[in-house]
Order: sequence, then C-alpha cells, then structure tokens
Amino acid sequence: MDKAHKFKNTLERYIHYRGIDIVLHLKDGKSIELDKNRQMTDDVVIGNLATGVVRIPIADIQSADFFAA
Repeated sequence: MDKAHKFKNTLERYIHYRGIDIVLHLKDGKSIELDKNRQMTDDVVIGNLATGVVRIPIADIQSADFFAA
C-alpha cells in the first residue's frame, strides 16, 4: 500500500469520528480546520466553514493534524 492510499484511508476513517478535530494543511500554504459536520466523497473532503461549504481534493492536501476533542 502506497503512502497516498494509506493517507486517504486514515483521513477517511478520522473524518467519521466526531470527537476528533482535524486541521488540513494544503500545498498552497493554507490551513483549514474542519468542523464536526464533515464528510468525504470519493477523493474530495467536504466541510462547512463560517464562509460556506468547502470542497478540498485530497491531491491538494499536504498533511493533516488530528486532535482529540
């Protein structure tokens, strides 16, 4: 199993855990903190932010931090 596939599987698993806060670090330098109402469809992470719904392709994600809430 390659790193990209393992990252996707780990991210998808943690997205479904509501007790974990997730911060995504994108390749363009931005950081996005996902709320509890988040989901993953195919290779896209969908989250609701104060500014509206955001769709982030997995290919744009450099890393993710997971925090127990």
